[in-house]
Amino acid sequence: MRSLQDFAPLRKVLIQLFGITPAPQNAAAAAIPPETVILVVDDEPQICEFVQRVLERAGYRAVCATSGAAALQIVERGSKPDLLLTEMMMPGMQGDELAARMRQAHPDLKVLYLTGFSQALFAQKSTVWEGEAFLEKPCSAVGLVEGVSRLLHGCVSRAVTVES
Repeated sequence: MRSLQDFAPLRKVLIQLFGITPAPQNAAAAAIPPETVILVVDDEPQICEFVQRVLERAGYRAVCATSGAAALQIVERGSKPDLLLTEMMMPGMQGDELAARMRQAHPDLKVLYLTGFSQALFAQKSTVWEGEAFLEKPCSAVGLVEGVSRLLHGCVSRAVTVES
């Protein structure tokens, strides 16, 4: 566990990931496993659809939910996501509460918080756990895919190309 104060200089960039160099071609980084599932949760349907489209074009399987309760129902029906990509500030259930509830059944679940309210986020969430990261909205499609790849695989697992 690390304090967010350790990351104070990075507050503006969070993990914007601009300037990340993909792993060399001869590196041991593997291609995306065929059924890597990402559960995308955002109370704004347009953002959910955009994120889903970007991730699917990058080779991931993305499933969308527009609330924490809907996300929990998806998991209760048997879906086991490899990554939870959730808006932090949502009505009904905050992203970190959703992550905590999902980790009760799936303790190794990785979480990428997507937020347009980074200042409020740092005031509310004082720790970053292993397997968690933050991405500030708005972000580019390439930045989104690179952030997901870094969290899931520890590196940009292959050249990132995202069609518009």
